[in-house]
Amino acid sequence: MKVEIFSDVVCPWCYIGHKRFARAAARHAGVVEVTYRPFELNPTATAEGEPLLEALRRKFGGDVAQMTSRVAAVGAEEGLELHFDRAVSANSFEAHRLIELASRRGLGAPMTERLFAAHFTDGLNIADSEVLAKLAAEVGVSDTGEAGDEVREQLGRARELGITGVPFFLFEGEFGVSGAQPEETFLAALEEVAERTGRRAAPRAR
Repeated sequence: MKVEIFSDVVCPWCYIGHKRFARAAARHAGVVEVTYRPFELNPTATAEGEPLLEALRRKFGGDVAQMTSRVAAVGAEEGLELHFDRAVSANSFEAHRLIELASRRGLGAPMTERLFAAHFTDGLNIADSEVLAKLAAEVGVSDTGEAGDEVREQLGRARELGITGVPFFLFEGEFGVSGAQPEETFLAALEEVAERTGRRAAPRAR
């Protein structure tokens, strides 16, 4: 089954949703082929970046520390370290371009995971070219400078599909699930789509 995941590596709920979906996919009897698609929560963010809490305070006002602590607690339940106090708000376009390059080599998943961790756990600026080069090397990706056009095309496709929030999971190009749903919800969606599309897995050999 083909599943496209639209997300942004600076989105905590995307990070949480990725983890939950990965566990559901591992439990699903059939083969799940995931493709990572870009979405920019803040396309006007700069490459220089700024402390995330300052950016959130300017956008939402109020007690952002309390708000982010609740999200961090949810992440911790999923085994994720979300350190909003050290995260850097920065433009994510180049990070998406790196994911596209990695996906061409079958490394989309580890590249996406590494970028999530770089942003939320390590407090790195994921728009900085030196940081991206280091992260790419860790995963085994050579940044050729390509794939910008593909990222822009997929960003346009997300708009055409009417996607306004992420994470968004598109099953077989037809069935959509929005948000960081519980693992059981994702598993139920996989099984329902498999039933509808006739993609039931053959019994595994013993």
